[in-house]
Amino acid sequence: QVQLVESGGGLVPPGGSLRLSCVASGIIVSLNPMGWYRQAPGKERELVATITSGLRTNYADSVKGRFTISRDNPKKTVSLQMNSLKPEDTAVYYCNIRNEAGTYWGQGTQVTVSS
Repeated sequence: QVQLVESGGGLVPPGGSLRLSCVASGIIVSLNPMGWYRQAPGKERELVATITSGLRTNYADSVKGRFTISRDNPKKTVSLQMNSLKPEDTAVYYCNIRNEAGTYWGQGTQVTVSS
């Protein structure tokens, strides 16, 4: 059974930083792309960043230069370092992983950027 568990969310003032982590189990991660998505209230889920097995990264324009995605295959972990956070970054953040069987999602972690 594939399971993804996110952590690291919380309340942070504008300009602050957070680091999200996601640990996978029940799946081989080293060969598969992983990513972070977010969903704000009343909006659709959107891509934040992805990272391939070859460490190629892709970012949403809104987070380029502020967020950094990374992965640690032996630890089966994907992380998202978020700097210079803005109120519009407030959302539930989800990690995911894709393989030939499908796409798997974590339960999400809340990030709130507010003074």
